Amino acid sequence: VQLQASGGGLVQAGGSLRLSCAGSGRTFSAYTMGWFRQAPGKAREFVATISWSGSTTYYTDSVKGRFTIARDNAKNTLYLQMNNLKSGDTAVYYCAASGVVGLLRKKDEYVYWGQGTQVTVSS
Repeated sequence: VQLQASGGGLVQAGGSLRLSCAGSGRTFSAYTMGWFRQAPGKAREFVATISWSGSTTYYTDSVKGRFTIARDNAKNTLYLQMNNLKSGDTAVYYCAASGVVGLLRKKDEYVYWGQGTQVTVSS
């Protein structure tokens, strides 16, 4: 599956953004999907993951209550709604897909990656 992330931009602290990740291919619904982010000089870190059906989600502690991951399998699209953004959320955000079933939090568990979209939060 090929992934294309979009929706990043510059936003003030406390603001919101919604990222999208469009997937190609007819098997998008079969994949566990995730969002990761990488800030300058730091390793890529897990943000959120969602099961193939969308019924189960998991978040890293720093975004719980602020971010929501969702998917629309009919549209082959993954979303990340980000509210109450903080300067620490500034990073390049990547979507990823895995054929493994489960709530996957390690980047090595994902096979397919989007190109990334920049999110910058100004304080």
